[in-house]
Amino acid sequence: MKRWLFTIFMLIAVTGGSLYSQYDKRQFFLRGRQFLIEGKYARAIENFNILTQLDTTFYEAYFFRGIAKYNLGDFLGSQIDFNRTISINPIYTPAYHYRAITLSRIGKYDLALKDLEEAVDLRPSYTGLYFSRGVTYFLSQQFDKAVADFNHFIRYEPKVADAYLNRGASYLFLGDTLRALEDYNVAINLERFEPEGYIRRSRIFSMQNKLDQAIDDLNHAIKLDPSNTFAHFNRALARYNNKDIMGALEDLDLVLKEDPSNALTLYNRALIRSQIGDYNNALDDYDKVLEFNPNNVLAYYNRASLFFELGRYRDAMDDYSQAINLYPDFANAYLNRSYVKNQLGQFNSAKQDYEIAQRKIRDYKQIKGDSAGVSAFADTTRKYNRLLALDADFARKEFDNNLLQYKDVDIRLKPLFQFRASESASEPVALEKRYHHKPSEEFVSQIPVPARLSSARIELSPDRLQILLQSVDKGLRQYKDARNLFAKAMLESNLKQYNTALECYNQAIASEPGQPFYYLNRGALQAEMIDFISSIESNVQVLTLDNAGATRSKVQDQITRSYDYTAAIHDMKRAAEISPEFPYLYYNLGNLYCLSNDLPEAIVQYTKALELFPHIGEAYYNRGLVLIYLKDKEKGCIDLSKAGELGIEDAYSVIKKYCIKENP
Repeated sequence: MKRWLFTIFMLIAVTGGSLYSQYDKRQFFLRGRQFLIEGKYARAIENFNILTQLDTTFYEAYFFRGIAKYNLGDFLGSQIDFNRTISINPIYTPAYHYRAITLSRIGKYDLALKDLEEAVDLRPSYTGLYFSRGVTYFLSQQFDKAVADFNHFIRYEPKVADAYLNRGASYLFLGDTLRALEDYNVAINLERFEPEGYIRRSRIFSMQNKLDQAIDDLNHAIKLDPSNTFAHFNRALARYNNKDIMGALEDLDLVLKEDPSNALTLYNRALIRSQIGDYNNALDDYDKVLEFNPNNVLAYYNRASLFFELGRYRDAMDDYSQAINLYPDFANAYLNRSYVKNQLGQFNSAKQDYEIAQRKIRDYKQIKGDSAGVSAFADTTRKYNRLLALDADFARKEFDNNLLQYKDVDIRLKPLFQFRASESASEPVALEKRYHHKPSEEFVSQIPVPARLSSARIELSPDRLQILLQSVDKGLRQYKDARNLFAKAMLESNLKQYNTALECYNQAIASEPGQPFYYLNRGALQAEMIDFISSIESNVQVLTLDNAGATRSKVQDQITRSYDYTAAIHDMKRAAEISPEFPYLYYNLGNLYCLSNDLPEAIVQYTKALELFPHIGEAYYNRGLVLIYLKDKEKGCIDLSKAGELGIEDAYSVIKKYCIKENP
């Protein structure tokens, strides 16, 4: 949504004059800002991280890092950075402005408006503040105040099409379609090659039953942007109302080709398929809708009608029962279930349903003025087979695929840390937050092949592996020492020769039982062997979350089997006894306890690792996942934000799925 995106060039104009004298600061600042302009937000964060190390009072570093996090969907992390900016410089207007935008995105409108008031007091001549406040008023459904702010903005910036689109939307919600149409016309004249204005104007034409004009506008929008799913979705509604059923299906099919999981589109297609007698495909669509949104009462109600048409009375009764469980005042569901029960010979129960329905209808008639309440479900005159439109589509720039939709995503922990063979030993990078541990550094220097501690698998070319193996085997023929055995075990692990690697670790430990890093790698190998076996059996167990906050364990192919990580845990504990100051051992224990379904203990171990070294991004990431799994979403999202800040880019995709509260 264009009006929600941070305009980096405007920010540069606002803040570009404040550079620091030291060369390093200037270079990191310019580089970070350039990455922002290029949309390379993770790289920008890396540079601003360094700036905050060099100077903890450099408020612009926190401010721009907040912008980068915002663009990655990390609203909580960006809010924390804007808080820090304001604590250092309480009169820095852009921080109030963009903190307000962030607060609006997570639905905290009162706090957002408070920030915008502060920003307006500081810089009343900055017209962009009125635009943002207008959007916030709109989202908080204060439409008259939104109009006033857009009026103020348009007075000074009369060529910004988005302002007219937003003011038009505000007028529309105030019931003034004439002014809304005027604003949409102006927006189209200002940006004739943008589809948004045509899409919005088409909705007004549809409301006025001017379906041909609506379809013309949507045809034009699609010509400008053939992949615009929102335009196709709206054209499907217009075509359907214009009796072009096949054309409507064609548009819905196109939307679902782009996003097969869009529940609202699936629901509408199911309705149309039901109406043309394509019952089996309609059932498939309803099944998918309920997979993504198991609380969609109308999907149960309408699927029950299909089951009845197909003679599947018990399935129909189950769906009507589910609809009633979700909305106990749904009189039509009681009436229909009563009819189904009669077909099944359950006459007493059918009579009870009929009586309940009649009582709810009487109650409804007494409170008929409550048009927005649940009592509307007791209105037997209402039809529930109309296509649904987006309730807030005039407020949205793009088709919001999260509406009525809950997708499951497999969540995999970042892997265990272990010493891995590499092409060359890594060199420390200036200002990088690297854990310096003399015993492990000395240990690596004594291994006869290049190695480094890493959670990520390091791929070596086959030729390189063979050269290193030949060298190690030659050394072992001369003298079977523990370091050569350890090196061979690392190399054999790369080749998935797990039994050979395990035997080498066993011999190394027998030779030198006081070396903690032998236990670390053997424990990691044993866990890797379990993972490998489970993958062969198609039985990989992963944490699964959904946007509704539900948690469960999902096993591929529905095969249930547990694996024993006791030996790996024992090795990690033994290593920690010998080297209690080494944080990665506790991180590994966190993973192993998580895999063993002891999630509280996993959190304890991740926390211990971070207490020893607070810059392990993988520990924040994994702990964040576990916390979200345990429904402590706020703490989990803070951890994921920190993980992203420390360079774990996968954190931002998880944040977007589980930490962003969409506006109603």
